[in-house]
Amino acid sequence: MEAVLRQHYEHWYAVCRRLTGNDADAADATQEAMVAVVRGLPNFDGRSRFSTWSYRIAVNAALDEIRRRRRRPAPESDALDRAQGATPDLAASSDRRLDIDAALARLPLEFRTAVVLRDLCGLDYAEIASTLGIPVGTVRSRIARGRRLLVPLLAGNAEPMSERPTERA
Repeated sequence: MEAVLRQHYEHWYAVCRRLTGNDADAADATQEAMVAVVRGLPNFDGRSRFSTWSYRIAVNAALDEIRRRRRRPAPESDALDRAQGATPDLAASSDRRLDIDAALARLPLEFRTAVVLRDLCGLDYAEIASTLGIPVGTVRSRIARGRRLLVPLLAGNAEPMSERPTERA
């Protein structure tokens, strides 16, 4: 079990990091995901690939962490960092990573989740659909809309988001 957790940790952390937008919440979500994988392994029936099943757990853990974060007051320095798009690992990160993280953080959560699973994790549309429990057509739409919204953000255009769906993943 330890070998499996080590093998997948970086992938789960990467998903959680891009969804939550900061290292602390990503670490918490990844830990929760690891616990959930260990607890859920006896129920894994093999109908999907292990990676798809475990990504779903990591996505759920990240979304739960985002919900918990919204319920607790943010310290002023964290709120300032988020407002400016900064992250706690600023010194160690490249400017491009910070730009991408800041742009992703501005996407509606359902678009961000689909884009991260496709472009960061390399899941195909069917795997994303299975992971999120939505139709493949919805996956395609969310990825296309998310990418369309990212273009001006990555180009430095700070205009407000024009598409605001509900905060479901």
